[in-house]
Amino acid sequence: MIGDVLKRTRIIYGYKASEMSSELGISASYLSEIENNKKQPSLDLLQKYADIYGIRLSSLILLSENMDEAEKSGKGTAFVRNMMAHLIQSMSAAAGDPDEE
Repeated sequence: MIGDVLKRTRIIYGYKASEMSSELGISASYLSEIENNKKQPSLDLLQKYADIYGIRLSSLILLSENMDEAEKSGKGTAFVRNMMAHLIQSMSAAAGDPDEE
């Protein structure tokens, strides 16, 4: 579910829920509903998440699509961390980050 990915990604990036809701321009209660899979975020809101994390919207969707299988094997958090690390590394290399060479 996308809410699980958004919550785990927020935690990995070190955002508190209150900080993230402020960054997104939504209430803390609405953020909680999204992260607990009670509400589905709009594409515009997902794009805001992607912008905050500096990743593509398609990457968030990819994480969500693959999360269920990782959860079944008990490796959900590790899966998200590994995917985020891979995405960041790929983006750094594409941007010509000298630290990646």
